[in-house]
Amino acid sequence: MQDQRGNPVGTSSEDALKHAETALWRMCSFFDAPLADLDAAIAADPGWMLPHVMRASFLLTLTEPSLVADARAALEQADLLAANAPERERAHWAAADRCAAGDWHGACAAWEQILLQHPSDLYALQWAHLFDFYRGDARNLRQRVARVLPEWPRDDALRPYLLGMHAFGLEENNLYAQAEAVGREAVAGQAKVPWATHAVAHVMEMQGRFDEGRRWLREHETVWAEGNGFAGHHWWHLALFHLEAMDLPGALALHDDHQGSAHAVLTLQRLDGAALLWRLRLLDSDGTLDLAARWADLAAGWDLTPRDAGHSAFNDAHMLIALIGLRDAARAQSLFAAVQRRAERGTDSNAAMAREVGLPLMRALLSFDAGDAAEAIRLLVPLRETAHRFGGSHAQRDLIDQTLLAACTLPHGDRALGRALLNERLLARGATPQVEHWRARLGR
Repeated sequence: MQDQRGNPVGTSSEDALKHAETALWRMCSFFDAPLADLDAAIAADPGWMLPHVMRASFLLTLTEPSLVADARAALEQADLLAANAPERERAHWAAADRCAAGDWHGACAAWEQILLQHPSDLYALQWAHLFDFYRGDARNLRQRVARVLPEWPRDDALRPYLLGMHAFGLEENNLYAQAEAVGREAVAGQAKVPWATHAVAHVMEMQGRFDEGRRWLREHETVWAEGNGFAGHHWWHLALFHLEAMDLPGALALHDDHQGSAHAVLTLQRLDGAALLWRLRLLDSDGTLDLAARWADLAAGWDLTPRDAGHSAFNDAHMLIALIGLRDAARAQSLFAAVQRRAERGTDSNAAMAREVGLPLMRALLSFDAGDAAEAIRLLVPLRETAHRFGGSHAQRDLIDQTLLAACTLPHGDRALGRALLNERLLARGATPQVEHWRARLGR
């Protein structure tokens, strides 16, 4: 049999294939987790390998250390069924196995080989795209999609999800006009494509279009807000537009309504809350906001112990931010030490990411919190050139520039550097209220 896009599959059960197709749509659209659909596919054809691999790959995309064991168990089950599986499905197993071992670069290379043979394999594209994001590989965020997009029929029901990926890749390569056009095309039809609404929001964030950005997200709220696992990140983007307008109470209200512990299950969902509270701390120069209770709420139910440190350098840095916000110096130092130990002896992708970016950033955040402006600046300036190597987007990594601007305003800060950074920001975003806020603080 073949799936709806002509890819060979190792099942003869139409019912099993139907459930697997629904699971694929869920992974691309973020509407509910695909696990129940995969269970149904397995029940319909217990001998089919691919649903087990899909389960493993989906769990790995959540970057949650506690789920790695479940992913490995699914891969072990899939391996028992490999003898009768087509080559494509065995190749998917090999890619997921490398990912589970921490070889994110190798996994993306393996998914790419599948795409060269099967350009309509949306499983491979979805997983590679997410790990391109986690690895900070902006080139492949754009080019990997570009290598297959022309081979997709324009009337394919899942094509809008490819357009959403393409729009995000274009944005991360600073091709803003193209990114916005493709993102708008993706959401122009009936399909709900949160990755595309998110890509257009990124464009507007990078260009300082805060009023337009707020309208865009509100106008498309039905696309991303209800029953969608990506909703929290959209609320975060909406809060960023409030920050650009220097509406700090408005941003804080969005945090309270959509980003506290009541709305978070996974670490990925908590990262945005930590990043937003940190930005509020940086911008609240008069100390008028009550953030202490928010830090405590964000940390409720979040395992901030060193046990899971070292799985994702990006996640580790945000865990440290939460501990700094909690004023828990002992646990912050313990987390940093654990990340350092694992980076020193590790050989996986994240060990390198921690050594190159994660650990210097964590040191800089600790120095900034201690009021050591000179040390924070010394550590942060080189990271502006290398920070993409530990993943995330331009908007997420802007936390580095904003912390650097704040450090420049401290006693013994570097006002000349701060003005130079602000000039960059002015040309990129215009004279937004936030830009004027930093100008005033640097001029004092």
